[in-house]
Amino acid sequence: QSGLWMLRRLFSSGGGDEEVEVELRGYDLDRGVQLASEIRRRMERVAGVVEVDVTEREGRLEENLHFRRDRIYNLGLSVEQVGRAVQTSVGGSRAGYFRQDGEQFPITVRLRPEDRQTASDLSGVAVKTPEGQMIPVSSLVDRQRDRGPTNIRHIDGQRVQFITANLEDGVPLGDAVRSIQAALSDMTLPPGFSIVYGGAWREQEEAERDFLIAIVMAVLLVYMVLAGQFERFVDPLVVMASVPAAVIGVAPTLLVTGTTLNVQSVMGMVMLVGIVVNNAIVLVDYVNLQRRDAGLAPVDAVMEAARSRLRPILMTTSTTVLALIPLALGWGAGAGLQAALARVVVGGLVASSLVTLFLVPALYVEATLRTAALREALRRRVGEPAATAS
Repeated sequence: QSGLWMLRRLFSSGGGDEEVEVELRGYDLDRGVQLASEIRRRMERVAGVVEVDVTEREGRLEENLHFRRDRIYNLGLSVEQVGRAVQTSVGGSRAGYFRQDGEQFPITVRLRPEDRQTASDLSGVAVKTPEGQMIPVSSLVDRQRDRGPTNIRHIDGQRVQFITANLEDGVPLGDAVRSIQAALSDMTLPPGFSIVYGGAWREQEEAERDFLIAIVMAVLLVYMVLAGQFERFVDPLVVMASVPAAVIGVAPTLLVTGTTLNVQSVMGMVMLVGIVVNNAIVLVDYVNLQRRDAGLAPVDAVMEAARSRLRPILMTTSTTVLALIPLALGWGAGAGLQAALARVVVGGLVASSLVTLFLVPALYVEATLRTAALREALRRRVGEPAATAS
């Protein structure tokens, strides 16, 4: 599908134009038509689901020919000979090529158009038996009028029929699909048939899975960048502690504003991974600066950094939050589509900034003291064998 269509799906807010698509997979085409009609009737009774439709339409009229194999074999003929006679007379067969001036044109032999309009014209088509008798093809086949499908769709080798529907405004896609699943739960399917939910529901699940991977990758990449910046492995862990702290503000914000956990919300969480660590970086970097240049103890350096960096942290948070408030409130053209993203960023950033001022200093002191104790223990353990040997 096109990238523009995918973007429309990702940034849609749910309801209205969200399409529900149920795939009925099975090998029996006739039985599948009956089951699709039953699924349609059940879906029409689900609240919020409208415009339910089955993509499989009534087939076109056709006339099928069934070979009378016993009679064909008794005459010393084969089904292939009879079929070839019908094909030559109706569809035509290649008789050779006509060449002229260096060009060649295929020669196809078949009956005149007026002699091959209906199946009754088969009485004029004959096949020769080994005894030299000419037998009309019409006496070797049985004709049956029926309706054939206009198209047959396959997924993974199975025939599939699509039952589609739209949603009323304000109906979340997830709630609608779960209601449909409940409505179809007591439906007994014959062996070989299965129901798969596709359309926007499948795309939403794939998008959520992709964004979950994106969040994990964002955390790892941010940690790698911080490890290179601080040239240590402990300080980045202290900084990354502000990331889960952001969830403290995200959950209440979603509940208070009535925002669902949709694609936009998950995108906001991905953004939070890169945003909320800024304040912690400023704080931890200043602590290291005080310890290195002023020679302060870890506790004194943390207290000085918290006091000196309070104003920059609050200013950075305030400017970001104030800039996102119009978007979070849905003001402006198209802002409503991105309101969930802005609300997640605002709630997570405010909570993370407040928690950073208390959690990060405490973790830094604890990590520094434990690291120093571990180094001392390792130094003593390495030094003991050397002292005994001497």
